[in-house]
Amino acid sequence: MATSSEQHMNPNTPKDAAPAAASNFIRNIVEEDMRSGKWNGRVETRFPPEPNGYLHYGHAKSICLNFGLAEQYGGVCHLRFDDTNPEKEEQEYVDSIVEAVQWLGYDWGQHLYFASDYFERMYEYAEYLIRAGKAYVDSLSAEEMRAYRGTLTEAGKDSPFRTRSVDENLDLFRRMRDGEFPDGTHILRARIDMASPNINLRDPAIYRIRKVAHHRAGDKWCVYPMYTFAHPIEDAIENITHSICTLEFEDQRPFYDWLLDALAEGGHFARPLPQQIEFARLNLTYVVLSKRKLIQLVDEGHVAGWDDPRLPTLIGARRRGYTPEGFRRFAERIGVSKADSWIDISVLEECMREHLNEAAERRVAVLDPLKLIITNYPEGESELCQAPNHPLKPELGKRDMPFTRELWIEREDFMEAPVKGYHRLYPGNMARLRYGFVIQCTGCEKDADGNITAVLAEYMPDSRSGTPGADNYKVKGNLHWVSAAHGYQAEVRLYDRLFAHPNPGARREGDAEGLERSFLDDINPDSMRVIQAWLEPALKHARAEERFQFERHGYFVADRRDSRDGAPVFNRTVTLKDTWKK
Repeated sequence: MATSSEQHMNPNTPKDAAPAAASNFIRNIVEEDMRSGKWNGRVETRFPPEPNGYLHYGHAKSICLNFGLAEQYGGVCHLRFDDTNPEKEEQEYVDSIVEAVQWLGYDWGQHLYFASDYFERMYEYAEYLIRAGKAYVDSLSAEEMRAYRGTLTEAGKDSPFRTRSVDENLDLFRRMRDGEFPDGTHILRARIDMASPNINLRDPAIYRIRKVAHHRAGDKWCVYPMYTFAHPIEDAIENITHSICTLEFEDQRPFYDWLLDALAEGGHFARPLPQQIEFARLNLTYVVLSKRKLIQLVDEGHVAGWDDPRLPTLIGARRRGYTPEGFRRFAERIGVSKADSWIDISVLEECMREHLNEAAERRVAVLDPLKLIITNYPEGESELCQAPNHPLKPELGKRDMPFTRELWIEREDFMEAPVKGYHRLYPGNMARLRYGFVIQCTGCEKDADGNITAVLAEYMPDSRSGTPGADNYKVKGNLHWVSAAHGYQAEVRLYDRLFAHPNPGARREGDAEGLERSFLDDINPDSMRVIQAWLEPALKHARAEERFQFERHGYFVADRRDSRDGAPVFNRTVTLKDTWKK
C-alpha cells in the first residue's frame, strides 16, 4: 500500500490541493479513552444519514471510518436515519442507503434506528427545557429573526418574546404540536445567549411547525425537531461514545454539548455524554459531491439517472464495477484529517485497480475489430487453445479459447506502412497470437475506397503456445484475438471521468474579468462511448456484477441493470493505468 509520500496529485489539481496524509487522530482519541477507562472499554459509533438522497463517495469515507473504528476496537456501529425533515424524505432513500452500506461490507446487527423512533422523547425533552427556563416559543417572522440574530461581528438582540412565562410557552408549544397554527407562525428556540460570539448559540431553533406527512410517522406530528437538536439526543439515547462528524459541524459542537449538559442536569442522561469529533470531508478532483449539483445533473439529463456509472453515487459506483474492497482501501489510504485538502481522483482509481488486479479473472475482448484470415488454416476446422484465468492464481485453472481460420484482432494491431518501433502486424512481419500460434502477415484486403477490411497471414503449425516448438520463434509482437466463428458481439460502454477539469466550474488563469463559469461547462464530452465489441465465448454467460480484466483494455463489469442471461452488457470500470497522468 502506498504511503502518503507516494500518493500523487494531478498537475491540474487546484493550487491548494495536496496529498492527504493518513492520520490517526481519531484512533488516538479512542485509544486514550480506552486507556483512561472513560467508557469502560466500550466503543460505539454511528453512521447517521438523512434519507433524502443517494449516498456518494464522501459517505463511503464516513461509513468506512465509523464502521471500521467499531470493528477495530470490538465495538458496534449503528445505522441511524436522521429523518427529521419529512418534506424531503422517502422510503426509496432508506432502502438505497441500507443496500449501499451492506454492499460496502458492513453490518449493524440489531442497531438500526430512526430519529422518528425518538420523537416522543424529543418532545418531552423540549417541554423539560421550557420548564427549566432553557427554551421559549418565539413568534418573530423568519426575516425578523435574521435581523435580531446579529452578525459575526455584532451581537444579536433578544427577541421580544424571549420573556414569555413558562406556562405561556408550554401552552403555545402544545398548541403547535396539535396543529393549531400555520407553518412559520411560531418556533421553539433554546434560550442560551444572544450575545455569544458563536452565532450558533444565539438561541438556536429547536422545533418548527411542519404540517407534512412523515414517511414513517404519517400525520401524527405537526412539529418536527431541528437536526441540530435531534442529533445529540439520538446519540445520547443510543449510548454513542464517539460521534464522528464532518468539519461543518464543528461550530455546532458547543450547542451539542450545551443541550446534552442541560438534559443531563435534569436527570435524562448519565455521564459521560457522547463526544463529538470532527474530521475533514472528502474533496475529490474531477468530481462534484454537492447534493444540489448532483440533483441538477440528474434532473437536467446530463446523466442517465442516479445510478449512472459516471455519477459519484455509490449506486453509480457499483454499476461501474467499483468494489467495496477498493473503497475500504481508499478510505484507509487517505486517512482522516482536521484540515481540508484535495485528493486526486486517481488515488481512488488506483485503489480500484489494485483490488481488481488481485480479484478479477482475465478474458479477451476486441473493442475495435478487424478481420484476420489465416490463409493456410483449414476452413471449417477449429482447435482449442488454453488461457489462464488469472496469471497470479494458477489454482483458478485455464479456459478454452477456440482457434479458427478467421479471427478478430484490434485494428491498431495492423499497419500497412509501419512506423519505427512498431512490432505488431505488417506485411512480412511475424507476431504471436497470445495463447495461440505465431503468424506471419502476408498482406491485406481493401474495399473500393481503399479501406482495409481484412489482414492476411499464415500460421506456423509448430508454434502453438505451451508446446516445445513454440520457443523456436522469437517475436516481439503479442496480439490478442477472438474466433470469428465462436466469439460473439456485445455492447460495451467505455466510461471515463464525467468532468474534464479537476475543479469543475472553477475560474481559470486568463479568464476574462467577470466571466462566470458553471460546473456544467466542464462536462467531459467523451465520458461515455458505446461500442459493439467481439468477446471470447467464455464471457457470454457472465453474471450481472461479475468483473473481469479485458486484457490490454482495463477492468470491466457486467452491468447489474441491463445484462441478461446470455447477453451481458459490459461497463468499463477503470483502465489498466492512469490515462490522465501528464
